[in-house]
Amino acid sequence: MAHHNFKSITSVPTSKDFIDIILSKTQRKTPTVVHKGYSIDRIRKFYIRKVKFTASNFHERLSKILTEFPRLEEIHPFYADLINVLYSRDHYKLALGNLNTGRNLIDGIAKDMIRMIKFGDTLYRCKTLKRAGLGRMCTLMKKYKASLGYLEQVRQHLSRLPDIDPSARTLLITGYPNVGKSSFINKISRADVEVQNYPGTTKSLFVGHFDFHYHRFQVIDTPGILDQPLEDRNTIEMQAITALAHLNACVLFFIDISETCGFTIKQQVSLFHNLKPLFVNKPLVVVCTKIDIKKPEDVDPDDQKLIKSMLGKNVKIVPMSNVSEEGIHETKLNGCRVLLEQRVGRKKKSTKVNNILNRLSVQYPTPRDKKSRPVCIPESVRAKREGQVPKRIGKTEKELEVENGGPGVYNPDIRKYHLLKNPNWKYDIVPEIVDGKNISDFVDEDIDRKLAELQKEEDEQIRAWEAAKGAMMDADDDLEEEEQENLQAIRTKKSIMKQEQRMTKSMNSARMPRSRVAPKSIQNMENELGSIGLDTKRVRDRSVAAATTRRSRREKRRRADRDDVEMKDENGMEIDAKGARSHSRAPTKKPRNEVGLKDTAAQKRAKKLKQEGEKRWKREARKGAADRRVLDLKPKHLNSGKRGIGKTDWR
Repeated sequence: MAHHNFKSITSVPTSKDFIDIILSKTQRKTPTVVHKGYSIDRIRKFYIRKVKFTASNFHERLSKILTEFPRLEEIHPFYADLINVLYSRDHYKLALGNLNTGRNLIDGIAKDMIRMIKFGDTLYRCKTLKRAGLGRMCTLMKKYKASLGYLEQVRQHLSRLPDIDPSARTLLITGYPNVGKSSFINKISRADVEVQNYPGTTKSLFVGHFDFHYHRFQVIDTPGILDQPLEDRNTIEMQAITALAHLNACVLFFIDISETCGFTIKQQVSLFHNLKPLFVNKPLVVVCTKIDIKKPEDVDPDDQKLIKSMLGKNVKIVPMSNVSEEGIHETKLNGCRVLLEQRVGRKKKSTKVNNILNRLSVQYPTPRDKKSRPVCIPESVRAKREGQVPKRIGKTEKELEVENGGPGVYNPDIRKYHLLKNPNWKYDIVPEIVDGKNISDFVDEDIDRKLAELQKEEDEQIRAWEAAKGAMMDADDDLEEEEQENLQAIRTKKSIMKQEQRMTKSMNSARMPRSRVAPKSIQNMENELGSIGLDTKRVRDRSVAAATTRRSRREKRRRADRDDVEMKDENGMEIDAKGARSHSRAPTKKPRNEVGLKDTAAQKRAKKLKQEGEKRWKREARKGAADRRVLDLKPKHLNSGKRGIGKTDWR
């Protein structure tokens, strides 16, 4: 049976909000203006469209409500009975039935109005029929004001219900009020249930979760139950009765043996026997709580006999205290174990086990020779099986740490665990430097060969560098004295520039853009080149020639623009120089609706097909470019209050 998610139900609007939502959507999604030249056939379609659109919106909204609310016949019996207890099954079905009837009536109203509008002969008559149809739909929705309000309250309450999985492994806590049920669920799970020292604190079901042996369990805290007939129990008690009746869980029945809850042991045992029919085929654990106040052996003999009368085939009694936390783990352990045993036993009795066994096969190894290979069990394991505690040799590191000052003071000795050829070497000091030499240099066996190769490689690099340096010096020796001075000046200038560049790069400042740097003139360049002994005549001639070439090109361009030069295009037509550039450009592209159409007739046919294709979405009242857009249908600041002087133009 599917698990229903009550938190996904959307909110149910009131009848007034329902009407405003539908009429506002009709106003926004359908055309609003009837022009003077419309034919009567077009006017009829205009108002038929509004009636259809409004009826379809009512139908969709009501159908969504009816679909999202759970059907009592399709959900788990636990939730069906819980809804009956909390909201009354009859009222719930009656409210949903009213909305279903209203949906069908609105569809009938729409059909009648559309039939009458088709025979309307004037604009006024069609508009009046449309108003009458929408008015009848809104009046009908106003009649279901109580049903919509009731369903909204049910939705809010359903969304606050705990998410209980009826098929999960469950521990169900029950008993009289104020016996320690909520305190126990807070101790063993992640739940946070309110706990007070008076009865009646828990008024609904609460769920917590915990893990046991790699399985997820849910534990349910139920409200307290009083020992009275079923028809006299209120809604709070009936929630606990519903959970006991429908959930397949291990029941933990709590008894306060100290009687500080306000009820005697006799009354609590009587409640247990009255609820026994609900415990059939369920594992049961009787929990004697508040043993920190009163020990089980201090209970009166008569009361002890009453408690022992609760024992049965599948019943266990466990003492527990929430204050001292004595017996909490044992209670949780017993409940989980008996529940798992029952679930495994049911699975073994089912037919699914045979299907699994048919797919399993057991293989027995055959002996390969006549040699005997007995089972080898270590002595420590054998002693443990026989109940003998093996003798400990020495103390643990934890015990030594406690004896020698604790953490931060005691330093564990890890050398005693070293496995060496001679155990006496454990505490020897390993030297690092011997005779001025590093010990690690002599660990490698091939250290001499590697050092020789490294020395040989360094000697070759030194010889190559000296040869290159000698060649450079020989080249410098061929120069004259003046040239050598110039070369030395250049090298000095170069080294200074490198140092300045490094200093500039290390400075934490923004670089100056090139646009801010003053342009260098030809005279500056000649001075700098002349200071280092270079001839500047060729630089001057080259810059003058480049400037002359640029000037001549500009003059030619201006002269060509002034004079009209006769030119011809591809068809032999004469064009002027100004139009020559425009004729060389690519032709303008055609509009997209004319591309691929060879003549005007094909364009008209394509336009007609486009209009035919748009009819469907126009009929569905989709918004088009010609529709009026109303952002605020009822601007209150324009339609309320007295008109003052100078305010008329705003209306």
